[in-house]
Amino acid sequence: EEKKQLTLKVEELERKLESTSAQNIEFLQVIAKREESIHQCQLRLEEKSRECSSLARQLEMAIEDAKKQVEQARERAVSRERAAQSKMLDLETQLSRNKTELNQMHRSKEDAERRYESRLQDLRDRLEQSESTNRSMQNYVQFLKSSYDNVF
Repeated sequence: EEKKQLTLKVEELERKLESTSAQNIEFLQVIAKREESIHQCQLRLEEKSRECSSLARQLEMAIEDAKKQVEQARERAVSRERAAQSKMLDLETQLSRNKTELNQMHRSKEDAERRYESRLQDLRDRLEQSESTNRSMQNYVQFLKSSYDNVF
């Protein structure tokens, strides 16, 4: 009788062991899936980081180009202003024409500066959006890590 009870207990424990083993296999599968998900998130984060770096370099190049264009526009304006002043000394009748040309150059310069400021603001907005996306991805990765830690 005692042997029979022990045999039943052993069978029951073997069933529990099988059930626990099955659960462990399921947990290992869940862990593998989460680790793969974390790995994919890390890859996406690295890709976004490279993209942000690329955008930052593009922004720097665009700012540098815009500065060069503004400087060239200033140099052209200064050059034309000098030419206008020498013409004013030569011909009093061309004074009104030279003033009109100078005003047009100032408007062109202001238009160029407005376009530069607009483009710069657009690039800043895009950079801020990229940084926001980067922060969002980092928060998601942190969430996955904490979820992973909570599971175990």
